[in-house]
Amino acid sequence: MIWIIAVAVAAVLSAGVYMTLSRDLLRVVIGVSLMAAAANLIVFGAARPQHTAPPIIEEGQRFIQEATPPLPQALVLTAIVIGFSLTCFSLLLVLAIKQRSAHNDSHRLRASEPPSRDDGYPPILDELEEDGASGSQRISDTVEPLDAAGAEEAKR
Repeated sequence: MIWIIAVAVAAVLSAGVYMTLSRDLLRVVIGVSLMAAAANLIVFGAARPQHTAPPIIEEGQRFIQEATPPLPQALVLTAIVIGFSLTCFSLLLVLAIKQRSAHNDSHRLRASEPPSRDDGYPPILDELEEDGASGSQRISDTVEPLDAAGAEEAKR
């Protein structure tokens, strides 16, 4: 049984890595989802699913002789839900990127970014310079300092 799970993990993980290395953003999202499924299979395989008896203690017994451990199943179920929500969020993000830029090729998206300035800061800092901040000043330096009561509250 463990060899079947190991082969399944290898196949799903290799397909996920292959799709993640693609230029198309939709394939990248599907590849990440496949890698999450491979991680779930690893956790499931680590539980050694050899027994098929439910993990229920019958009356008069103190412990279970041979049963499937419930903790890995609960962890995998939780990971499936989290992976599904991550996939939904990623698909919405890819859809928004495609609508804004009219393409979903990762290399074209990288080429459409504005070039960085000579000092290595992103061009968004040019807007701060127009407001009077110097080029060497960081964004965190332009935030208003807290008063004494706000500083004590932030420490808690």
